[in-house]
Amino acid sequence: MSAVTTGRTPGRRRATRDLPTPTTTRPIETEYRPSAPIDAARAVLHQQHGAHDPTMTVAGEVIWRVSRTPHGIATLALRIGRSVVRAAAWGPGAEWALDQLPRLCGGQDDPEGFDASRHPLIADIHHRHPDIRLGATDLVFDDLASAIFEQKVTGLQAFGAWRAIVTWYGERAPGPTPRPLFATPAEWHLIPSWAWHRAGLEPPQSRTVVAAARRRPSIERAVDAASHGEEHERILTSLPGIGPWTSAETRIRAFGDPDAVSVGDYHLCHTVGYALTGHRVDDDAMLELLEPWRGHRQRVIRLIYAGGVFEPRRGPRLHPEDHRDR
Repeated sequence: MSAVTTGRTPGRRRATRDLPTPTTTRPIETEYRPSAPIDAARAVLHQQHGAHDPTMTVAGEVIWRVSRTPHGIATLALRIGRSVVRAAAWGPGAEWALDQLPRLCGGQDDPEGFDASRHPLIADIHHRHPDIRLGATDLVFDDLASAIFEQKVTGLQAFGAWRAIVTWYGERAPGPTPRPLFATPAEWHLIPSWAWHRAGLEPPQSRTVVAAARRRPSIERAVDAASHGEEHERILTSLPGIGPWTSAETRIRAFGDPDAVSVGDYHLCHTVGYALTGHRVDDDAMLELLEPWRGHRQRVIRLIYAGGVFEPRRGPRLHPEDHRDR
Protein backbone atom coordinates (compact mmCIF):
# COMPACT_ATOMS: atom_id res chain seq x y z
CA MET A 1 0.00 0.00 0.00
CA SER A 2 1.43 3.39 -0.94
CA ALA A 3 1.89 5.99 1.75
CA VAL A 4 -0.58 8.87 1.91
CA THR A 5 1.18 12.23 1.84
CA THR A 6 -0.02 15.60 3.00
CA GLY A 7 1.36 19.10 2.87
CA ARG A 8 2.84 18.62 6.29
CA THR A 9 6.48 17.74 6.77
CA PRO A 10 6.69 13.93 7.02
CA GLY A 11 7.31 12.67 10.50
CA ARG A 12 7.07 16.07 12.10
CA ARG A 13 5.44 16.35 15.45
CA ARG A 14 2.80 19.01 15.83
CA ALA A 15 3.92 22.23 14.21
CA THR A 16 4.97 25.06 16.50
CA ARG A 17 1.77 27.00 15.93
CA ASP A 18 -0.28 23.98 17.06
CA LEU A 19 1.56 23.48 20.32
CA PRO A 20 -0.21 24.63 23.47
CA THR A 21 1.54 27.31 25.44
CA PRO A 22 3.01 25.71 28.58
CA THR A 23 1.55 26.81 31.86
CA THR A 24 3.80 29.48 33.35
CA THR A 25 4.48 28.71 36.98
CA ARG A 26 6.45 30.88 39.34
CA PRO A 27 10.17 30.48 38.62
CA ILE A 28 12.99 29.67 40.99
CA GLU A 29 15.32 32.65 41.15
CA THR A 30 18.89 33.18 42.24
CA GLU A 31 21.88 35.50 41.90
CA TYR A 32 25.36 34.31 41.07
CA ARG A 33 28.26 36.58 42.03
CA PRO A 34 31.57 35.30 40.62
CA SER A 35 34.57 35.63 42.88
CA ALA A 36 36.55 37.24 40.03
CA PRO A 37 35.51 39.21 36.92
CA ILE A 38 34.35 36.88 34.13
CA ASP A 39 32.72 37.43 30.75
CA ALA A 40 29.72 35.24 31.54
CA ALA A 41 27.71 36.35 28.52
CA ARG A 42 30.46 35.29 26.12
CA ALA A 43 30.78 31.93 27.87
CA VAL A 44 27.04 31.23 27.72
CA LEU A 45 26.56 32.41 24.15
CA HIS A 46 29.36 30.14 22.96
CA GLN A 47 26.82 27.33 23.48
CA GLN A 48 24.43 28.75 20.88
CA HIS A 49 23.97 26.84 17.61
CA GLY A 50 23.45 29.68 15.17
CA ALA A 51 21.27 32.78 15.35
CA HIS A 52 18.02 30.78 15.17
CA ASP A 53 18.89 28.04 17.66
CA PRO A 54 15.60 26.68 19.08
CA THR A 55 17.32 26.02 22.44
CA MET A 56 18.65 29.55 22.98
CA THR A 57 17.77 33.13 22.12
CA VAL A 58 18.58 36.66 23.23
CA ALA A 59 15.77 39.11 23.93
CA GLY A 60 16.98 42.53 24.94
CA GLU A 61 19.30 42.07 27.92
CA VAL A 62 18.10 38.55 28.70
CA ILE A 63 19.60 35.29 27.45
CA TRP A 64 17.06 32.46 27.34
CA ARG A 65 18.40 28.89 27.31
CA VAL A 66 16.58 25.56 27.38
CA SER A 67 18.28 22.29 28.27
CA ARG A 68 17.34 18.71 29.03
CA THR A 69 18.94 18.17 32.42
CA PRO A 70 19.25 14.85 34.28
CA HIS A 71 16.09 15.88 36.17
CA GLY A 72 14.05 17.05 33.19
CA ILE A 73 13.69 20.15 31.08
CA ALA A 74 14.82 23.50 32.42
CA THR A 75 14.40 26.98 31.00
CA LEU A 76 16.91 29.58 32.16
CA ALA A 77 16.52 33.34 31.83
CA LEU A 78 19.82 35.11 32.50
CA ARG A 79 20.38 38.83 32.98
CA ILE A 80 24.14 39.27 33.14
CA GLY A 81 25.65 42.34 34.77
CA ARG A 82 29.22 43.38 35.50
CA SER A 83 29.47 41.54 38.80
CA VAL A 84 26.26 39.54 39.13
CA VAL A 85 24.23 37.09 37.06
CA ARG A 86 20.53 37.14 37.88
CA ALA A 87 18.81 33.92 36.90
CA ALA A 88 15.28 32.56 36.84
CA ALA A 89 14.47 28.96 35.99
CA TRP A 90 11.33 27.00 35.15
CA GLY A 91 10.62 23.30 34.74
CA PRO A 92 11.49 20.07 36.56
CA GLY A 93 15.21 20.62 35.93
CA ALA A 94 15.21 24.18 37.30
CA GLU A 95 17.14 23.45 40.49
CA TRP A 96 19.79 21.46 38.62
CA ALA A 97 20.20 24.28 36.09
CA LEU A 98 20.66 26.89 38.81
CA ASP A 99 23.13 24.71 40.69
CA GLN A 100 25.09 24.27 37.45
CA LEU A 101 24.98 27.99 36.56
CA PRO A 102 28.54 28.86 37.72
CA ARG A 103 29.99 26.27 35.34
CA LEU A 104 27.79 27.42 32.46
CA CYS A 105 29.03 30.99 33.00
CA GLY A 106 32.69 29.93 33.14
CA GLY A 107 33.02 30.73 36.82
CA GLN A 108 34.81 27.46 37.58
CA ASP A 109 37.24 27.66 34.66
CA ASP A 110 40.72 27.98 36.15
CA PRO A 111 43.33 29.85 34.06
CA GLU A 112 46.09 29.09 36.59
CA GLY A 113 49.35 28.45 34.76
CA PHE A 114 48.32 30.19 31.54
CA ASP A 115 51.12 32.40 30.22
CA ALA A 116 49.84 34.87 27.63
CA SER A 117 53.26 36.51 27.31
CA ARG A 118 54.57 33.72 25.07
CA HIS A 119 53.29 35.63 22.02
CA PRO A 120 52.73 39.40 21.69
CA LEU A 121 49.35 39.05 20.00
CA ILE A 122 48.02 36.68 22.66
CA ALA A 123 49.40 38.96 25.37
CA ASP A 124 47.64 41.96 23.83
CA ILE A 125 44.27 40.19 23.45
CA HIS A 126 44.51 38.76 26.95
CA HIS A 127 45.26 42.24 28.30
CA ARG A 128 42.09 43.51 26.59
CA HIS A 129 39.98 40.47 27.52
CA PRO A 130 41.33 39.12 30.81
CA ASP A 131 37.86 37.94 31.82
CA ILE A 132 37.35 35.38 29.04
CA ARG A 133 36.42 32.02 30.53
CA LEU A 134 35.28 28.66 29.14
CA GLY A 135 31.77 27.65 30.13
CA ALA A 136 30.52 24.07 30.47
CA THR A 137 27.05 22.54 30.12
CA ASP A 138 27.76 19.17 31.82
CA LEU A 139 25.31 17.68 29.28
CA VAL A 140 27.64 15.45 27.32
CA PHE A 141 25.20 13.62 25.08
CA ASP A 142 23.37 16.63 23.68
CA ASP A 143 26.73 18.34 23.05
CA LEU A 144 27.96 15.18 21.35
CA ALA A 145 24.84 15.14 19.15
CA SER A 146 25.27 18.79 18.15
CA ALA A 147 28.95 18.17 17.31
CA ILE A 148 27.96 15.24 15.07
CA PHE A 149 25.53 17.57 13.24
CA GLU A 150 28.50 19.83 12.46
CA GLN A 151 30.78 17.12 11.05
CA LYS A 152 32.17 17.99 7.60
CA VAL A 153 29.44 20.48 6.66
CA THR A 154 29.07 24.24 6.74
CA GLY A 155 27.71 25.94 9.82
CA LEU A 156 24.65 26.99 7.81
CA GLN A 157 23.80 23.37 7.02
CA ALA A 158 24.46 22.12 10.53
CA PHE A 159 22.48 24.86 12.26
CA GLY A 160 19.56 24.40 9.86
CA ALA A 161 19.41 20.66 10.51
CA TRP A 162 19.73 21.20 14.26
CA ARG A 163 16.89 23.72 14.20
CA ALA A 164 14.64 21.37 12.25
CA ILE A 165 15.20 18.22 14.31
CA VAL A 166 15.02 19.94 17.70
CA THR A 167 11.86 21.84 16.72
CA TRP A 168 10.14 18.79 15.26
CA TYR A 169 11.13 16.23 17.88
CA GLY A 170 12.12 18.30 20.92
CA GLU A 171 9.88 19.34 23.78
CA ARG A 172 8.37 22.79 24.25
CA ALA A 173 10.17 24.84 26.89
CA PRO A 174 8.38 25.84 30.09
CA GLY A 175 8.26 29.47 31.15
CA PRO A 176 7.42 32.75 29.37
CA THR A 177 10.02 32.48 26.62
CA PRO A 178 9.97 35.37 24.09
CA ARG A 179 9.48 32.91 21.23
CA PRO A 180 8.81 29.16 21.23
CA LEU A 181 11.94 27.36 22.42
CA PHE A 182 12.53 23.63 22.59
CA ALA A 183 14.63 21.19 24.57
CA THR A 184 16.52 18.52 22.67
CA PRO A 185 14.76 15.24 21.85
CA ALA A 186 14.47 12.77 24.71
CA GLU A 187 15.01 9.78 22.43
CA TRP A 188 17.19 10.67 19.47
CA HIS A 189 17.29 7.05 18.27
CA LEU A 190 13.52 7.00 17.62
CA ILE A 191 13.69 9.74 14.97
CA PRO A 192 12.95 8.08 11.60
CA SER A 193 15.53 8.10 8.82
CA TRP A 194 13.43 10.17 6.44
CA ALA A 195 13.09 12.95 9.04
CA TRP A 196 16.88 13.27 9.21
CA HIS A 197 16.95 13.45 5.43
CA ARG A 198 14.19 16.05 5.36
CA ALA A 199 16.12 18.16 7.87
CA GLY A 200 19.17 18.11 5.59
CA LEU A 201 21.50 15.98 7.70
CA GLU A 202 23.71 13.58 5.78
CA PRO A 203 23.25 9.80 6.38
CA PRO A 204 26.68 9.30 8.02
CA GLN A 205 25.88 11.93 10.64
CA SER A 206 22.34 10.74 11.31
CA ARG A 207 23.49 7.12 11.64
CA THR A 208 26.18 8.21 14.08
CA VAL A 209 23.69 10.13 16.24
CA VAL A 210 21.26 7.18 16.28
CA ALA A 211 24.00 4.66 17.10
CA ALA A 212 25.34 6.82 19.92
CA ALA A 213 21.83 7.45 21.27
CA ARG A 214 21.27 3.72 21.68
CA ARG A 215 24.31 3.69 23.98
CA ARG A 216 23.52 6.97 25.72
CA PRO A 217 23.30 5.67 29.32
CA SER A 218 26.61 3.81 29.08
CA ILE A 219 28.32 6.79 27.43
CA GLU A 220 27.15 9.16 30.15
CA ARG A 221 28.15 6.75 32.93
CA ALA A 222 31.62 6.27 31.45
CA VAL A 223 32.17 9.99 30.97
CA ASP A 224 30.93 10.79 34.49
CA ALA A 225 33.43 8.31 35.89
CA ALA A 226 36.33 9.81 33.89
CA SER A 227 38.50 12.35 35.65
CA HIS A 228 40.23 14.30 32.87
CA GLY A 229 40.26 15.23 29.20
CA GLU A 230 42.39 12.32 27.98
CA GLU A 231 39.91 9.81 29.41
CA HIS A 232 37.01 11.74 27.89
CA GLU A 233 38.83 11.65 24.55
CA ARG A 234 39.38 7.89 24.76
CA ILE A 235 35.73 7.20 25.62
CA LEU A 236 34.27 9.43 22.93
CA THR A 237 36.58 8.35 20.11
CA SER A 238 35.84 4.70 20.86
CA LEU A 239 32.36 5.28 19.45
CA PRO A 240 31.75 4.56 15.75
CA GLY A 241 31.81 7.75 13.69
CA ILE A 242 33.41 9.86 16.44
CA GLY A 243 36.87 11.18 15.66
CA PRO A 244 39.19 13.73 17.27
CA TRP A 245 37.30 16.76 15.88
CA THR A 246 33.90 15.64 17.22
CA SER A 247 35.41 14.62 20.55
CA ALA A 248 37.13 17.98 20.96
CA GLU A 249 33.98 19.96 20.11
CA THR A 250 32.01 17.89 22.61
CA ARG A 251 34.57 18.36 25.37
CA ILE A 252 34.78 22.10 24.76
CA ARG A 253 31.02 22.56 25.19
CA ALA A 254 30.23 19.93 27.80
CA PHE A 255 33.29 20.27 30.04
CA GLY A 256 34.84 23.60 29.10
CA ASP A 257 38.05 21.68 28.35
CA PRO A 258 40.77 24.37 28.24
CA ASP A 259 43.15 22.19 26.21
CA ALA A 260 40.86 20.68 23.56
CA VAL A 261 41.83 21.44 19.95
CA SER A 262 39.46 20.63 17.08
CA VAL A 263 41.97 19.05 14.72
CA GLY A 264 40.47 18.61 11.27
CA ASP A 265 38.42 21.81 11.34
CA TYR A 266 38.13 23.45 7.92
CA HIS A 267 39.10 26.93 9.16
CA LEU A 268 40.79 26.57 12.55
CA CYS A 269 44.36 25.79 11.51
CA HIS A 270 44.28 28.67 8.99
CA THR A 271 42.99 31.07 11.65
CA VAL A 272 45.53 30.04 14.27
CA GLY A 273 48.37 30.06 11.76
CA TYR A 274 47.49 33.49 10.44
CA ALA A 275 47.16 34.94 13.95
CA LEU A 276 50.45 33.54 15.25
CA THR A 277 52.63 33.62 12.10
CA GLY A 278 50.87 35.79 9.53
CA HIS A 279 50.17 32.92 7.12
CA ARG A 280 48.16 29.72 6.84
CA VAL A 281 49.38 26.46 8.34
CA ASP A 282 48.11 22.89 8.39
CA ASP A 283 46.91 20.93 11.43
CA ASP A 284 50.36 19.59 12.33
CA ALA A 285 51.91 23.05 12.24
CA MET A 286 48.98 24.45 14.25
CA LEU A 287 49.61 21.90 17.00
CA GLU A 288 53.31 22.85 17.03
CA LEU A 289 52.39 26.52 17.38
CA LEU A 290 50.02 25.78 20.26
CA GLU A 291 52.35 23.35 22.05
CA PRO A 292 53.89 26.01 24.36
CA TRP A 293 50.41 26.50 25.82
CA ARG A 294 49.63 22.80 26.34
CA GLY A 295 46.96 22.60 29.00
CA HIS A 296 45.46 25.87 27.76
CA ARG A 297 45.39 25.48 23.97
CA GLN A 298 41.63 26.03 23.71
CA ARG A 299 42.06 29.16 25.80
CA VAL A 300 44.53 30.51 23.23
CA ILE A 301 42.09 29.69 20.42
CA ARG A 302 39.26 31.44 22.24
CA LEU A 303 41.46 34.54 22.67
CA ILE A 304 42.35 34.55 18.97
CA TYR A 305 38.67 34.54 18.02
CA ALA A 306 37.89 37.21 20.62
CA GLY A 307 40.62 39.39 19.13
CA GLY A 308 39.03 39.19 15.69
CA VAL A 309 42.31 38.30 13.97
CA PHE A 310 41.24 36.58 10.75
CA GLU A 311 42.90 36.04 7.41
CA PRO A 312 41.41 38.27 4.67
CA ARG A 313 39.13 36.37 2.31
CA ARG A 314 40.62 35.63 -1.09
CA GLY A 315 37.96 33.41 -2.61
CA PRO A 316 34.28 32.50 -2.54
CA ARG A 317 32.69 30.89 0.48
CA LEU A 318 32.29 27.14 0.48
CA HIS A 319 28.94 26.43 -1.17
CA PRO A 320 26.83 23.94 0.80
CA GLU A 321 25.43 20.99 -1.11
CA ASP A 322 21.80 19.98 -0.59
CA HIS A 323 21.08 16.29 -1.24
CA ARG A 324 17.47 16.25 -0.05
CA ASP A 325 15.96 16.18 -3.54
CA ARG A 326 18.26 13.45 -4.84
